[in-house]
Amino acid sequence: QLQLVESGGGLVQPGGSLRLSCAASGFSLDEYAIGWFRQAPGKEREGISCISTDGTKTEYADSVKGRFTVSRDNAKNLVYLEMNRLGPEDTAVYYCAAERRFFVALVTIHRIQFDLWGQGTQVTISS
Repeated sequence: QLQLVESGGGLVQPGGSLRLSCAASGFSLDEYAIGWFRQAPGKEREGISCISTDGTKTEYADSVKGRFTVSRDNAKNLVYLEMNRLGPEDTAVYYCAAERRFFVALVTIHRIQFDLWGQGTQVTISS
């Protein structure tokens, strides 16, 4: 069974950090670009980052640029999203999604029907 599973979410104080993981099972991630999305209550889903199959190309939404870093370890079949200087506006359910191509540009990320989605992990920023 092909599956993506996010983990690493939780409750963090403003200014804190979290590292999310996106683990693939049943297939090899190295053929897939990975997009990270988030959806806050009452808001539309937002594409926030994407990483190419080999990790050489990344892109970030303005809302997270300079604070979030996406990386991957294909040998471990994992993709990471390091999140720093978190604020209440970052509270959302975070999702990873896999698309079988080299890279997905953020400008097109919402037009792509990704092949596979994870179930999401909740990130809450609150004091």
